[in-house]
Amino acid sequence: MELLYVQLLDLACGGLLLCAVLVLWRRELAVIIRVFAVQGVALAALVAVLAARQASLELGMVAAGVLVLRAGVLPWLLARALGRAGEARRETDPLVNVAASLLAAAVLTLLAYAVSRPLVDLAPAPATQAIPVGLTVVLIGFFVLVTRRRALSQLVGFLLMDNGITAIGFLTTAGVGLAVELGVSLDVLLAVLVLQILTTRMREAFGDTDLDELRELRD
Repeated sequence: MELLYVQLLDLACGGLLLCAVLVLWRRELAVIIRVFAVQGVALAALVAVLAARQASLELGMVAAGVLVLRAGVLPWLLARALGRAGEARRETDPLVNVAASLLAAAVLTLLAYAVSRPLVDLAPAPATQAIPVGLTVVLIGFFVLVTRRRALSQLVGFLLMDNGITAIGFLTTAGVGLAVELGVSLDVLLAVLVLQILTTRMREAFGDTDLDELRELRD
């Protein structure tokens, strides 16, 4: 059972990391949203593995909530915002090209493992050994946030950071209470709704969501 637990945990964490890297690789916003939905499934699987390990019904309910929100509701809201984007369905000119972005992802992965090593050494359990993966997802999400020009791409970067932080929370505390996860999830949902409204208003007012072009209008 221990070996199966470790294998399932590694599989879920690998899915989290792979989806973050795919977001850097792809430029089509529709594909990025689908990849984000798959990452939500991986995050829910991670929580479900921890719930099975601890035989926790409450954590199992949290896993179901994570699946509904992060693999269903949030991708649906992003796809709805994209449906109103007209021609702006692709990240045409990111600040960093794809090759450099993938190289940066490798560097960020090494950085995450180096920074989190002291924490892992304090309690070398299978869950804590997966903490560097969560930290890598956070760093990649921040990288997406600062290097992409479309507002929707930047929103996905913000959500990647949130997924990574959530994963770290579950891995370090052996589970987050249902009330805590519900409160955090509602905050994220509210932020996405607000940003979706702002994106729609930007498009109606200026005809685009490229933030660099909006800065030029200001200048």
